[in-house]
Amino acid sequence: MPANALIAAAQTLRETLRPLRFAAPVEYVYQPLDYAWAPHEAYLRRFGSTHKKVVLVGMNPGPFGMTQTGVPFGEIAAVRDWMGICEPVGKPEREHPKRPVVGFDCPQSEVSGRRLWGLFAQRFGKAEAFFKEHFVANYCPLVFIEGSGRNFTPDKLPAAETAALEAACDRHLQAVIGALQPEWVIGVGAFAEACALRAKEAMGGDFKTGRVLHPSPASPAANRDWAGAATKQLVKLGVWE
Repeated sequence: MPANALIAAAQTLRETLRPLRFAAPVEYVYQPLDYAWAPHEAYLRRFGSTHKKVVLVGMNPGPFGMTQTGVPFGEIAAVRDWMGICEPVGKPEREHPKRPVVGFDCPQSEVSGRRLWGLFAQRFGKAEAFFKEHFVANYCPLVFIEGSGRNFTPDKLPAAETAALEAACDRHLQAVIGALQPEWVIGVGAFAEACALRAKEAMGGDFKTGRVLHPSPASPAANRDWAGAATKQLVKLGVWE
């Protein structure tokens, strides 16, 4: 069953990343696969139980999304109300005072997740209809936080620190693709598309790859009707009709 393979792959990734250390400006590293394992496992079990046509891949957790809920792009309302997942969430080992983990009590909205899941809810209605042929995964499960509390993304890490991280995350992405057997692997943003292309090369995969615009509010293009732009990209690729 694909869900069992996804759960085993996530556990392997969690243990492989545990000993890794990162230098300044990264001061805090959160591992949602540890403290938010219950909702993450529920997500994999509920929505990863069958082969998929499309796997969408994000970069790493946002501060008010997967950081809080353990679900990729996991904006609270989308995970709790649309997916029906609301499991207990613990605390990271070291917590930045400006970036507390409060789980499903988080009052802030993860804009990227609100846009992403909002589009899927609008197009497919029920979560089950979306997940029948689609799945969303994150390439890297770690949250990197600077001393100031600012979010730090893995694409900015120095090469010396990315080698072990990338090797583990590449293996995990290949395991996800192997379990779900998708026709398409779509990167949400350029970084994730590059990860998908590496997986295709390593696996000799017969799946197709592509990219949609990242829904981050830091992207001016995403702030001008992200849902419309992403839909056009997926239609043009031939992923959606």
